[in-house]
Amino acid sequence: MTIPRDLAPRLLQAAQTAPAITLTGPRQSGKTTLARTVFPRHRYVSLEAPDTRSFAAEDPRGFLTEYPDGAIIDEIQRAPELPAYLQGVIDDNPSPGRWLLTGSQNLALTASVSQSLAGRTAVHHLLPLARREVERFDQHPRTLEEALFAGGYPRIFDRRPDPSEWLRSYVATYVERDVRAISQVGDLANFQRFVELCAGRTGQLVNFLSLASDCGVSQPTAKSWLSILEASFIVFRLPPFHRNLGRRLVKTPKLHFYDTGLACWLIGIRTPQQLRTHPLRGAIFESWVVSEIVKHRLNRGETQGLSFYRNRDGAEVDLVIEQPSGLTLIEAKSSQTQSSSLFSGALRVQRNLAAASLPIEIAVIYGGSESQVRSVGRLIPWDSVHEAAE
Repeated sequence: MTIPRDLAPRLLQAAQTAPAITLTGPRQSGKTTLARTVFPRHRYVSLEAPDTRSFAAEDPRGFLTEYPDGAIIDEIQRAPELPAYLQGVIDDNPSPGRWLLTGSQNLALTASVSQSLAGRTAVHHLLPLARREVERFDQHPRTLEEALFAGGYPRIFDRRPDPSEWLRSYVATYVERDVRAISQVGDLANFQRFVELCAGRTGQLVNFLSLASDCGVSQPTAKSWLSILEASFIVFRLPPFHRNLGRRLVKTPKLHFYDTGLACWLIGIRTPQQLRTHPLRGAIFESWVVSEIVKHRLNRGETQGLSFYRNRDGAEVDLVIEQPSGLTLIEAKSSQTQSSSLFSGALRVQRNLAAASLPIEIAVIYGGSESQVRSVGRLIPWDSVHEAAE
């Protein structure tokens, strides 16, 4: 089943002006399906096939000549020299929307494209499904635990495999194939252990000393391995709020997984029921809320303005959205019960930020099902999380 993706209008808009569009994102996030759905008249070629990849690598000019009207070139990072030759083709015919390049290795693809196609391509990122995209499938998770457990990879909702089995294969493929392609990681078993340790720290401050010690590697190795996870869209670092309001703000970023289903599998959670009492339930829910808002904003072309707030006195809020109109403080609380106490942390931060002289709104995303507007802020059900970013 093919569903509309929220990023589709942005791709169509980009095709009106840019000669090429580069679409990146994690493996299995739906890039190929989206590209072929949005541009059904474009010819399609995948560089996954060894013979096609060899043709593109050994005779790039001849390869591009095969597509005089442009094409969708899938897994473009498999032929890293190809964008340099595509530059000349585009300069000869800069008609908009002719080329769509997709790839799942952000580091390699970004380097290749930025060097060769600067000013010629519009870059977009497709992450796993946001909640409102998941809801477009006939069968989708109805409870918070089911949503956290399933995550957002389209194949899980399209073909309905057991999420644990599908994610097990996904991790094996990622570690054994993609990691080798991105970097020379010698000990893949230890790298997978590192990924599992990161999953257990989702929603927490990045601590390279602890990660390195627990995994038995050096801190430089831990930093390099985390960069690999970021380059392949497995995790991201949420920066701390940095306005100059004093010296007591925490300056270390937070670690978040883009997909909580993947984090759950790596932690060892094998059923949604386990999440009801799991000690990491709150941290997993926090990562889910933050990643949902990241997806929502990214699909609208907004890539900046997100951070978290924590000071050394213990005042903390999970997410700060900076907009021209002011700040929105967002708290993620997995409790299903409405309570004024859910606002206490954000209210404390609001008082601390009073010196910023900006309008400050508060939104609490919680595990319940009813919306509520209070004098101090909004209470938003988990399955309406996107409303917090509107």
